[in-house]
Amino acid sequence: MKMPHDDDAVWRALANPLRRAILDVLRAGPRTTGELVDALETSRHVVMQHLGVLREADLVLVEPRGRERVNHLNPVPIQQIHQRWVAHYEQNWAAALIGLKHAVESVEQEDEDVG
Repeated sequence: MKMPHDDDAVWRALANPLRRAILDVLRAGPRTTGELVDALETSRHVVMQHLGVLREADLVLVEPRGRERVNHLNPVPIQQIHQRWVAHYEQNWAAALIGLKHAVESVEQEDEDVG
């Protein structure tokens, strides 16, 4: 079981373009492994390997339905990554853009006052 703040498995899973493509397909809704193979036009073996990595990172949840396995996107680990890492940088960028806006407006106001 992974630790609550152990993001490494999620980062590793997201580092591969085919795994990101699998997640993109699953964003549209649950898919069987066969449907993923068809959508990605790759071998079943390759898709199964990548699904294993995604399951280890808790990004994909599997629901057994008879002989089929239905794969569901679990967005929670990505949301946690966003909250823990991305949101902090967004706040810094937002503050910087507000500062830039004020600086530009100040220069524009000075130009109007002079002109």
